[in-house]
Amino acid sequence: MRALLASAAISAAVALSACNPNDIPTNGRAMAPLSERTVALISEKNMDKQSPILVRVFKEEAELEVWKQTRDGQYALLKTYPICKWSGDLGPKKKEGDRQAPEGYYAITPGLMNPFSNYYLAFNTGFPNAYDRAHNYTGSELMVHGDCSSRGCYAMTDEQIQEIYALARESFFGGQKAFQFEAFPFRLTALNMAKHRNNPNFAFWKMLKEGYDNFEATKQPPQVAVCEQRYLFDQVDKDGKPIEPRNARGACPAHRLDPQIADAVLDHRRDEQTKMASYIAEGVQLAAAHVGDGGMNPVFNDKLVTETEYNSKGQLVQVALAPGALPHVPNPPGTTIPRAQVQPDQTQSDQAQPVEAQPEQSQQPIALASVPTPEPAPKQTAARPAATPVALRGTNTELAAKPRRVTTADPKEVARALAGSRAPAKPADPDVRTAYSTATIAGAQPAVPAGSFDARWSGMR
Repeated sequence: MRALLASAAISAAVALSACNPNDIPTNGRAMAPLSERTVALISEKNMDKQSPILVRVFKEEAELEVWKQTRDGQYALLKTYPICKWSGDLGPKKKEGDRQAPEGYYAITPGLMNPFSNYYLAFNTGFPNAYDRAHNYTGSELMVHGDCSSRGCYAMTDEQIQEIYALARESFFGGQKAFQFEAFPFRLTALNMAKHRNNPNFAFWKMLKEGYDNFEATKQPPQVAVCEQRYLFDQVDKDGKPIEPRNARGACPAHRLDPQIADAVLDHRRDEQTKMASYIAEGVQLAAAHVGDGGMNPVFNDKLVTETEYNSKGQLVQVALAPGALPHVPNPPGTTIPRAQVQPDQTQSDQAQPVEAQPEQSQQPIALASVPTPEPAPKQTAARPAATPVALRGTNTELAAKPRRVTTADPKEVARALAGSRAPAKPADPDVRTAYSTATIAGAQPAVPAGSFDARWSGMR
């Protein structure tokens, strides 16, 4: 019943007040179309290109999910993107400069979309929201953006943020006034909650889990309200209308769980509570304390280049170098073009000329996103030993990108690097980097798009 009502409400919203494209700030790269592969996937999942979306992020797993409404009114998972970098620790952001990426429920309107970001494309998370302000939390310009560099943000690759941005843009054009952005420390399953039961943020996460469970039970974005300095989810007044507290610190009005979803939600919550109690009674091992500044999805870890330097206390530490902003000119003077790299004007075809094989450097391209399948294929490779945690030096969000640092002490190398940095002026409108995957040539290194995550790391291993 709720699915039908939600579908009817959205249809009415589209008919009466469809989003005016002029309300969304834009430029050339912000208007890049979705790839044919993504459009085909949307159709295959019984979705419309401009149907509403919902975005969820998980710090510990370093993943971003895009959910999209199907034609029957339910939401289904469209794609899962590996997060290139998030900063801080598990837990909410509380004050400016704490390097924490926010956690909670946020509404992303067209006005929060930023096509002019110094980090390719971005959207503002909307922090602080009503809950954050009720607790006097401070912070600004906390984004989901490109460039794989973060200080309080969720950083993706440029190719990923281009596709995520396009999915959001199309949902606005379809009439969605705001999409829900849900940020969690990890997937709030009963097992994960039991593992983190001793964390000081457990009470906060238990509150977030109420909305998480509502979505899991109904596959509909929860209605979010804030009063008495806490979140409330899917609560209605005596007339069955969603409550709208006027004061996030004030007393909550009379409310109850929406009767249309109460049975499904309460059954799911009881099941989760029973599981969590069982895990705790069995003595499930507590999660290890988080080490380092933020995290990164494992698919990116082996791309990092580290150097040893002294910290403010005079101690030797290993620091991972963030890649920095992608240049508008993919291969400026003084750089070496990888032999198997595809140039911007180069097309892929079955008649492509073979290149010399270099098996010792062969590696698999990084996936921009994964598509959910009913039965995931078993892993073919043995588990790699855990690497020593390394802190990633982030750059200030929404500030101009810093020049790439020279990590060698050889004067000749320094001179060559400086000479090669005199690149021509950047064009006014940056190039559009597509999220299309490229084919590989038999016996050669994987071909990667110019400006992709793989391309930017070429020559640094």
